[in-house]
Amino acid sequence: MAQSSHHDRRIHPGSGRRRGPDHPKGRQVDPAALTEVQALLGERERRPDLLIEHLHVLQDHFGCLNARHLVALADEMRLALAEVYEVASFYAHFDIVMDDEAPPPPITVRVCDSLSCALNGAEALLDGLRDRLGDGVRVVRAPCMGGCDKAPVVAIGHALHEHASLDNVAAAVAAGDTHPAVPAYIDLGAYRAGGGYALLQACLSGARQVEEVIATLESSGLRGLGGAGFPTGRKWRFVRQEAGPRLMAVNADEGEPGTFKDRYFLETDPHRFLDGMLIAAWAVEAADIYIYLRDEYPQCQTILEREIAAIESAGLAPHARVHLRRGAGAYICGEESAMLESIEGRRGLPRHKPPFPSQVGLFGRPTLINNVETLFWVRDIVERGPQWFTAQGRNGRQGLRTFSVSGRVREPGVKLAPAGITARQLIAEFCGGMADGHTFKGYLPGGASGGILPASLADIPLDFGTLEAEGCFTGSGAVVVLSDKDDMRAVALNLMRFFEDESCGQCTPCRVGTEKAVVLMSQPRWNETLLADLTRVMGDASICGLGQAAMNPVKMVLKHFPEDLTGGDLR
Repeated sequence: MAQSSHHDRRIHPGSGRRRGPDHPKGRQVDPAALTEVQALLGERERRPDLLIEHLHVLQDHFGCLNARHLVALADEMRLALAEVYEVASFYAHFDIVMDDEAPPPPITVRVCDSLSCALNGAEALLDGLRDRLGDGVRVVRAPCMGGCDKAPVVAIGHALHEHASLDNVAAAVAAGDTHPAVPAYIDLGAYRAGGGYALLQACLSGARQVEEVIATLESSGLRGLGGAGFPTGRKWRFVRQEAGPRLMAVNADEGEPGTFKDRYFLETDPHRFLDGMLIAAWAVEAADIYIYLRDEYPQCQTILEREIAAIESAGLAPHARVHLRRGAGAYICGEESAMLESIEGRRGLPRHKPPFPSQVGLFGRPTLINNVETLFWVRDIVERGPQWFTAQGRNGRQGLRTFSVSGRVREPGVKLAPAGITARQLIAEFCGGMADGHTFKGYLPGGASGGILPASLADIPLDFGTLEAEGCFTGSGAVVVLSDKDDMRAVALNLMRFFEDESCGQCTPCRVGTEKAVVLMSQPRWNETLLADLTRVMGDASICGLGQAAMNPVKMVLKHFPEDLTGGDLR
């Protein structure tokens, strides 16, 4: 979510006095606040890596993080107050309230202003809701919530409302509809009735060998489908060859604007993902698995809590303990090392590499990191054989890909299509063509950071390694389709504002570069020389992919859409 103004605040000492034993230094613990914190945490462990989980408990109960409770929490967890505060102030879903401040209203409405929602009137919706709902409801901007195919989207409290309008949002607020709806999905019983977990049990019993399973994945060509595309079987092998103990982390923090495929898998067939996850943990001998789920998916959290408990009760995970961790509104935590930092209870700041997580990962141990979709395919590939997977594909490519398609198409949504399909084919065959009144003008092949290409380049296969020659990449398969009604200059500015807001601030090239880019791109005429300098510095010197790829949309607009450089706003 968008970072709020509390990031600039500080917790001030109590009286400020520093003399004598009667006036100890620092902020003192309020006994009543300590009692409240202890009661809320109950029997939960006080380990430092659970700090973010405990902050959620306080935020959910009180609707904010009162300063006195942060002091009490620091005391209870034996942490410095600075450690607690720097974490609480980093994540956008935490609201810090000082002693002299009023708490936020009981209901917060977050309006997504990322690209697909912006194309569908998010700005007008934001203004209208502020006028309509009044002072008793807080209305704020927020980045992508994973509902791009049903734009515009708002979150009321913790409940996602899609195809949002002034009337239906106002009605939901009036009704107090702030709790997420859990969709129907394939539960454990139904999944096992279809043969689910038979492969896992064969692995655990010794009927299947680790080498056989890894070799099958290598032969299939399955790659990491969170965006980086590293070969899955090879990654498993790399982690397995490291000295134990080993761990596993699952990246379920898809925050790239335009991406919502992992949400689809978790909401419909969660056990196929969990099955693959448990097989992966068996293969690398990981005794603990940490699932890092974005906080914008509370309905998925409910599903996973239910079904993980069901798996444990059924005795299907004797080899691994599963820990579900909740993000707190930080796009940067989709970067694998920032995710590890967050799981460990800290700010989500990317780590320098090497060492890589496969060598030194979570809690300093070799760690296998896979995303949801990658693990979703494990069972099918191993049971059906690699040839089943490689037989799919088009235009010389192999395998299946799940595309999140939004924007100016008649039928947006999650599309399971052959790897190597082109954008033009995807629109025509899987999306019902362009939306009425719209002519295909361009597209994002890989979400906000994947660049922008014109319709004249819509016949390039969408797969790893096919778009790099054009300065773009397919990433996690987030395809946003744009039309003649869209101004590409405004599109690029919308994406850059997202990166500016979501930069973790650790490295100067990204922190300052994204801010400077927004200033330059907001001018009546773009200074192409300065933008080119920023592109080079950010690409060469940023610590992680956010800063390195943030200027991709700018480069593509300058190259392919010069006629839009004097354009206007999204509409």
